[in-house]
Amino acid sequence: METLVIVAVIVLATGIGMRLIHLLNAQHDARIAAHHFSEALPRPPGLPDDTRRRAHRMDADR
Repeated sequence: METLVIVAVIVLATGIGMRLIHLLNAQHDARIAAHHFSEALPRPPGLPDDTRRRAHRMDADR
């Protein structure tokens, strides 16, 4: 009987821990989504607004 109680307590504690971690991850994701990051370095003059790698590839239309 004690073994069954111990197993039930371990399963319950694991479930509560998983739920807590899930809630903390959701809160962290919401905090990241709400924060607006700026560019790391200012863009040098003369560069176009879109400096992604795909925009500069010569064979992008393949």
